[in-house]
Amino acid sequence: MKTSADQPETATAAIEFARVSHTYNGSGFPTIRDISLRVEPGERLGILGPNGAGKTTLVRVALGLLVPSSGSVTVFGRAPAEARAARWIGYVPQRSVAELAFPLSVQQVVAMPTGVGMKPWKRPGVRAQEAVSRALALTGCGGFADLPIGRVSGGQLQRAMIARALAAEPRLLVLDEPTIGIDATGQQQFAKMLSLVQEELGVTVVIVTHDLRTIAAGCDRVACLHGSLHAHVSPEGLTPAVLAEVFRHEVEGIFGSVHIDAHTAAECDDPTHDHGHAPTDGCGGEGGIRADD
Repeated sequence: MKTSADQPETATAAIEFARVSHTYNGSGFPTIRDISLRVEPGERLGILGPNGAGKTTLVRVALGLLVPSSGSVTVFGRAPAEARAARWIGYVPQRSVAELAFPLSVQQVVAMPTGVGMKPWKRPGVRAQEAVSRALALTGCGGFADLPIGRVSGGQLQRAMIARALAAEPRLLVLDEPTIGIDATGQQQFAKMLSLVQEELGVTVVIVTHDLRTIAAGCDRVACLHGSLHAHVSPEGLTPAVLAEVFRHEVEGIFGSVHIDAHTAAECDDPTHDHGHAPTDGCGGEGGIRADD
């Protein structure tokens, strides 16, 4: 499989946002502002930001569920709604309890996309059956494929939902907060699974999350979002200063206007700063982030 580095500069982008803004009717201010972002075919991009940063709005624009107030977006050179109708996009929303109510097995849930548009009495063809089997294998669902969907664990359910999206053979896979409720070990397994999926299928993956661990484990590049893009870097480039700027607005919502001093532990000469904590959601690891009134 070709990586993004192997693609010529003139290749069609998997997703391309060109100065996209969106304002909900009656809100009076844009939820996302002047977003320009190119996602290369075959890469794994993480979109990182706190709650209320506009991540869901950005995803809905990419899926063609919202029309930008200004700017434009394309998916493999087509309008998002056209790409979705062509089944080029696989989307896994945040976990829902709706699937748990289905009296179906995991395999039956995964196979759902293959029956879209078919007569009720017809069975999916050989290619569709092979796509379901491949999706179950790549996501590690084979061992519990016959279990009722309502009896699987949280991590297994998320794998099943990803398998269901892959069964439609999309070119782009969009995952919204895919590791909510999954522990550190589960996140490592999730990252390995995504690597296998990308290697075998060549699918472009976009992960939308507020969780730094998910980004670090499973992404090639990161777009830091809070209304507008604050940085677009590799995971190794997520410095304390970048994270402080992205998450500053969430802190201000609690404490009011703040001044943030972001630095690494090695750079800090203030004995009152504690750098001994482990990284958590929204925390820059070894960095010291100080909010002063």
